[in-house]
Amino acid sequence: MSAPRIERSSGVPPIPPLVRAVARPLAAFFRLEAASGILLLAAAVAALAWANLAGGSYHAFVEAPLGIRIGPLVAAFTVHALVNDGLMTLFFFVVGMEIKHELAVGELRSPSRAALPLVAALGGMVVPAAIYLAWNAGGEGQPGWGIPMATDIAFAIGVLALLRSRVPHALLVFVTALAIFDDIGGILVIAFFYGEGVAMTWLAGAVALAAGLGVLSRWQVRSGLAWACGGATLWYAFHRAGIHPTIAGVALGLLVPARPRFHQQDVIDALTLHAGALAGSREDEARAAEDVVGIEKALEARESLVVRLTSILHPWVAFGVVPAFALVNSGVELAAIPPHRLLGSVAVGTAVALLAGKALGIFAFTAAAVKLGLAPIPGEAGWMRLLGACAVAGIGFTVAIFIAGLAFPHRPDLLDEAKLGILAGSLAAGVAGALVLRATPPVR
Repeated sequence: MSAPRIERSSGVPPIPPLVRAVARPLAAFFRLEAASGILLLAAAVAALAWANLAGGSYHAFVEAPLGIRIGPLVAAFTVHALVNDGLMTLFFFVVGMEIKHELAVGELRSPSRAALPLVAALGGMVVPAAIYLAWNAGGEGQPGWGIPMATDIAFAIGVLALLRSRVPHALLVFVTALAIFDDIGGILVIAFFYGEGVAMTWLAGAVALAAGLGVLSRWQVRSGLAWACGGATLWYAFHRAGIHPTIAGVALGLLVPARPRFHQQDVIDALTLHAGALAGSREDEARAAEDVVGIEKALEARESLVVRLTSILHPWVAFGVVPAFALVNSGVELAAIPPHRLLGSVAVGTAVALLAGKALGIFAFTAAAVKLGLAPIPGEAGWMRLLGACAVAGIGFTVAIFIAGLAFPHRPDLLDEAKLGILAGSLAAGVAGALVLRATPPVR
């Protein structure tokens, strides 16, 4: 396939000074790696404050009825259901695309690169689940064993970004990769252990739809409308099959093409020829700027669909969907929780599993892999930095709360207890990891 043609742009209108003055600080904030984590924390704190200062209005907002009517078809749901079953599908769609990109062309594309974070993620899933079950096996809280298994990548990377002078880049990549494997583990747990009984006919329909979307991927179909319609149909099929419909987002993300339509060498050759032609011409600065914009558009056309859709949706998910999820799920009325529930087995088991289980599991499995010669410590960070990063990976928020809602759908008392443990354990893990990393010398 030939490379995309590079054409002149029609020009970009100037931005008014007032708009530029307002937009620059906002753009700088949203470029921060820690920005999504900051917004997530702010939304969680706002939900806690709202629920404890005006619990009635908070619950009225969360359970407010909504509906959509299209001719004879009517869909009724609440704000909570809209966020958890609808908007979170976009979250899992982006997660699926990020996993696909990393496996196809990213840091996890080869077994040697993926081995160490995969082993670390296994430790970070098995040990926390075992610690949780040590408090809850055989009891009413047993269904929540999957709660402490996942790392909240936004919070974890946010903490590490704030301590970047003490975190080697390779260690940051390692934590990101193990968080991706954590996401895969959490997705599998949701799919296989938190369903409502599978309707095989609808499941067969979902598999057929996925196969059809796989054909679209094979044909490199780039129509956003085609993928949106396919994803909506797949969501409905999963919903009717009894599997949580957000899994449709993951499946769709894994099916989106991750490789570009054009061979990279063809694009480089076309760019070289075009740049040579421009270098030999004498044009005014405005025309030169148009040429640069034209080159940018040509390079954007060369991007894979995964990269294009991720770049479009990621800001909406990171700064919209995830904070909205925190807002409607983090409102725990502390005064309404009986005293024995504050230190109940679900709350304590969850908190200890996140604080100690994640750190010990990831560190022990990683150390064993390093000692066995599977891979060196990422970035030659040293054991202390590695321990600090492992502790930070104990921040489990978004997926943990999501699984808690699936584990205790009809037990609001246990759900509030689980949320309390998630908040306490995640806060403690973040502080502990930050203190350990802060005690290490700056990276040269």
